[in-house]
Amino acid sequence: MKLLKKISLGVVLVLIAMQFYSPTKNISPGNHTQIFIKETNPSPQLKALFETSCYDCHSNNTAYPWYNNIAPISYWIGSHVKEGKKHLNFSEWQTYSIDKKDHLLEEIEEMVVQEDMPLTEYTYLHSNSKLTDEEVGEIVAWVKQTRIIYQLGKQPK
Repeated sequence: MKLLKKISLGVVLVLIAMQFYSPTKNISPGNHTQIFIKETNPSPQLKALFETSCYDCHSNNTAYPWYNNIAPISYWIGSHVKEGKKHLNFSEWQTYSIDKKDHLLEEIEEMVVQEDMPLTEYTYLHSNSKLTDEEVGEIVAWVKQTRIIYQLGKQPK
């Protein structure tokens, strides 16, 4: 029993210490997705959908919920954002090659059709981010249209 008390005390102390060392937040001023929006020209509905379902994890600006101030939740969210930006960062769209943009669009389509994005754990607390079948259809149509433009851009002139 004495060992259990020591372990419990150690866990509590670690959790308390974690409160003072939270991960760096993904917050930057400015319109981070302006180039992506201008270049891919989604409808106003899709633009709003990207804002509610994608940008928190896939841009340089995250709208953090109040519970992000509590460790270990802050570490978990920070990890998700870092991982999301590693795969796709709408704020960095201008740095991607045409081939990379085309591939990312293909990935967007695949992820929403397979219901892998947005993440289920994200939609639990952000119910407005869950995609309907109609919204998935709109994204797929937009992806196909946008990919044609990128593929035409790769054609020799």
